[in-house]
Amino acid sequence: KIQYISWSPVGHKLVYVYQNNIYLKQSPREAPIKITSDGKQNEIFNGIPDWVYEEEMLATKFALWWSPSGRYLAYVQFNDSDIPVIEYSYFGEDQYPRKITIPYPKAGAKNPTVKVFIVDTINSEAYGPKEVPAPAIIASSDHYFTWLTWVTDTRICVQWLKRIQNFSVLAICDFKEHSNTWDCPESYVSPTVFLSLFQFFVSAPYFTSDSSSYYKIFSDKNGYKHIHYINDTCKVNFSKITITLFYFSLRISIGSKPMRKQCITCNLRKERCQYYTAKFSEHSKYYALICYGMYESNFNLFFLALWYKMLLPPQFDRSKKYPLLIQVYGGPCSQNVKETFGISWITYLASKEGIIVALVDGRGTAYQGDKILHAVYRRLGVYEVEDQISAVKKFIEMGFIDEKRIAIWGWSYGGYVTSLALGSGSGVFKCGMAVAPVSSWEYYASIYTERFMGLPIKSDNLEHYKNSTVMARAKNFQNVEYLLIHGTADDNVHFQNSAQIAKALVNAQVDFQAMWYTDQNHGIPGLSSKHLYTHMTHFLKQCFSLSE
Repeated sequence: KIQYISWSPVGHKLVYVYQNNIYLKQSPREAPIKITSDGKQNEIFNGIPDWVYEEEMLATKFALWWSPSGRYLAYVQFNDSDIPVIEYSYFGEDQYPRKITIPYPKAGAKNPTVKVFIVDTINSEAYGPKEVPAPAIIASSDHYFTWLTWVTDTRICVQWLKRIQNFSVLAICDFKEHSNTWDCPESYVSPTVFLSLFQFFVSAPYFTSDSSSYYKIFSDKNGYKHIHYINDTCKVNFSKITITLFYFSLRISIGSKPMRKQCITCNLRKERCQYYTAKFSEHSKYYALICYGMYESNFNLFFLALWYKMLLPPQFDRSKKYPLLIQVYGGPCSQNVKETFGISWITYLASKEGIIVALVDGRGTAYQGDKILHAVYRRLGVYEVEDQISAVKKFIEMGFIDEKRIAIWGWSYGGYVTSLALGSGSGVFKCGMAVAPVSSWEYYASIYTERFMGLPIKSDNLEHYKNSTVMARAKNFQNVEYLLIHGTADDNVHFQNSAQIAKALVNAQVDFQAMWYTDQNHGIPGLSSKHLYTHMTHFLKQCFSLSE
């Protein structure tokens, strides 16, 4: 099975990854040339990311990039040889289950090592891949590769990040023909004050025609994201660039001349659409506006400066009392509250079952500045829960919420917040449903967890790791109705998380409900998804004493 395939931008060359090795074909009919030969399942990954890089850093299934002319190919090698593995059973239909094994570095565990290589596809057999060294300041300790950008055929930009994730380096490397090597004499070190600790996938630089200056998105001194222009690889011009076009083509020469400003949505009918995106034609002559928010929702700002959104039942009557369901995610840098329209389970609950559904973006969520974003740093599971509880109390004050029929539910990070909220002892929730929840940050991936929690080795960090578990609150579940759901083949948030919650609840003699989905992954798709939402509907209607 071919794991990835990519055509060169010019000509008919292609590369593909098979059994963790990279193969080059000068044309579709020619025999392949083997670029790498050390690839090994679950150990050495060439041109494709391992699990943790694909999920938590690159957000792609590839780790190779063609140069503009297609002569050179850059790729990353991930070495997982010394990484601890997660194992779980896949039951299937056979007499004996088979074992799934995945290298998976959890918080504090050994990480994969990474190397960047470039191969001359014209002379690949003669010269072979050349390593692009990491800057000394990065290579001296544990670090990550975050992205690679081709500037010209003989210049690349490689971004690196220290494991602690508050120090990044952007290295510009040039090809030296006389020595047939790639040299990285210049690098830009991101000052800590400007590096967003919560920038999930580090933004790539956009280089100008001079091949040295570039534009990049990062936080300014006031803690808000802006496009910055860097006109010298050693010095940063921190003057912000204001873009008043809602959408613009990257073919526009930004910064060279004063740009004519044109708002393309200001005069459209706001009562019809509140949320647009746009797509440009191939040569940017035309753009198509796409509306994602076709109705006026209940969208407001709290006294706590938290955004919330409510879905109200048809013929809503403020003088009546309605049951309330809080849908929560709440993970760092996420956004739940936005002016988009969609049909989902919660719209069914509001329109058919007469349940008010509310979404609240508390501290730690995105697009409200770094102060709110960074509030949860090294304190995951504290403010996210407090803000959901505070929101419920404000909703009760509105007068149309039945305070004896309030529920909360969430998936993944939302399942974690749901479980902590139910175990908080606040008394505001009658019941709740957690799907595939994290239960302890010691069980989750290193890149994600350490970005927000630091390493679990220092005394203060380790204490919060221990105190932020769902299991620590097991006794507080005595007075709530809890439904715990997980897929047994979840390679992301492992079934281990729910197994530990269940064990703690049993040890605390707490009655609860649980549902597992055999051989299902983190998304629980297909027929299992239909079963899941039907099961949660029955649980919620029972909790709210609604007739079936």
